[in-house]
Amino acid sequence: MEKGKIIFLNGVTSSGKTSIVDAIQSKKFFHVAANDIFEQMIGDKYLHEDYWKYLSEIILMMYQTVKLFSDQGKPVLIDGIIVERPELKPHYEQVKAIFEGYPLEIVEVYCPLDICRQRNIARGDRGLNQSEEQHQIMSENIMYSCSVDTSVYTADECADIILGALYPEGM
Repeated sequence: MEKGKIIFLNGVTSSGKTSIVDAIQSKKFFHVAANDIFEQMIGDKYLHEDYWKYLSEIILMMYQTVKLFSDQGKPVLIDGIIVERPELKPHYEQVKAIFEGYPLEIVEVYCPLDICRQRNIARGDRGLNQSEEQHQIMSENIMYSCSVDTSVYTADECADIILGALYPEGM
């Protein structure tokens, strides 16, 4: 059985990843694995106790879950961020090793940090400086399959760009 394609949307909070996930799903079926969804599997007590320890563990389990779906021929979108924290270092290298032999495409979801900050304020469920803090610890030198700027394009247009780049033969 052919493995399902894995598209990892990588970007800071409020860069537009989840909106792009929704737009992609309106055009083509994908299962979704998101840091936010998996984070809910951890009790608040433990997140407050040692956020990165528990989040790092669940992120690595999320990647294993994604592989299970791919092994069944199911396409998967990952809504996440590749950061270099001591608990995950070297995160990008781990991602490449975990998904070696899998059809993984990493997409950069970009938005200027001042716009992310405005989106964080509007959302009300993110820290004011959360995007900037994540940007400081994002992995560098990632080999992206394509990039989209959500300050220039709508989520729907970003979905078209991504699908056009990753499915040149059409959907």
